[in-house]
Amino acid sequence: MEEEKATSKFKRLCVFCGSKSGHRKIFSEAALELGNELVKRKIDLVYGGGSVGLMGLISKTVYDGGCHVLGIIPKALMPLEITGETVGEVRTVLDMHERKAEMAREADAFIALPGGYGTMEELLEMITWSQLGIHKKTVGLLNVDGYYNNLLALFDNGVEEGFIKPGARHIIVSASTAKELLEKMEQYTPSHERVAPHESWQMDQLGDYPK
Repeated sequence: MEEEKATSKFKRLCVFCGSKSGHRKIFSEAALELGNELVKRKIDLVYGGGSVGLMGLISKTVYDGGCHVLGIIPKALMPLEITGETVGEVRTVLDMHERKAEMAREADAFIALPGGYGTMEELLEMITWSQLGIHKKTVGLLNVDGYYNNLLALFDNGVEEGFIKPGARHIIVSASTAKELLEKMEQYTPSHERVAPHESWQMDQLGDYPK
């Protein structure tokens, strides 16, 4: 019953993650676990298009499980992030801005796995867009073995110091396991005050951006 609900709410989920696997096996295991949860719930994947690191693990898992995989990658990164055969559909774009816009447009929600600067930047942009009112999509953080504890503490400090509204702090849905995170995201309803209504944003660079 729960799987049917998940399928009906999230048809396609964007995962931000590293083009590296990290030093510890737990990160690769988390990527595989998330991939398997998406397959169980019949949720398609949108991701950065690479075949290496955590990107490669989750994309192959979802593809092998019978769900659609859409990878979106700038031409300049293809030699760095793609080795061997790619899986699913690969869409090339001109630059990082176009990549993020396409990923955001194609997905119903977002999850960040552990990753580096690029993963964190993509996560923060989706959080910011939610705060501004550009989208109403759920933003999840898979906090594997406390990897993002310091980032979450920084957000809490931002609230304490008056730079982040308390309501906006709840934009981020976090959990330590894929199953718990997806369950939380299923139940999440945006409640923060947005800077401006979605309709007021003229996002020409994003094309017809869905709510």
